[in-house]
Amino acid sequence: MTTDDTPEPLGLPDVIVARRVEAMAGYGISANDIATVVGVDIDTLRSRYHTELAGAAIKANAKVAECLFRKATGDGRESVIAAIFWLKTRARWSEASAPSDRHLSHEEALELLA
Repeated sequence: MTTDDTPEPLGLPDVIVARRVEAMAGYGISANDIATVVGVDIDTLRSRYHTELAGAAIKANAKVAECLFRKATGDGRESVIAAIFWLKTRARWSEASAPSDRHLSHEEALELLA
């Protein structure tokens, strides 16, 4: 039982439910869907698990960033792909634009040389 004498959601200890709420919120599941799974109304979910809902996405993003960073600084093909992704998104790297297949006319070439 909780301090307000309402039954525990899912019949489980609150700490376990709190971990599940945080995990589902971190995966991007909506609060309404989490409330349905947990078996409480949305207002109860938000008041009882406010901390878990607020921090879940931050923790999930940090965990994925940590994994990507480890891959990017590792060895092998995966590390190259992860490093390129990291540098494009975090260091604002970009690929050079591909050269055009269009050929310049004689006049255009002379203009470029002038």
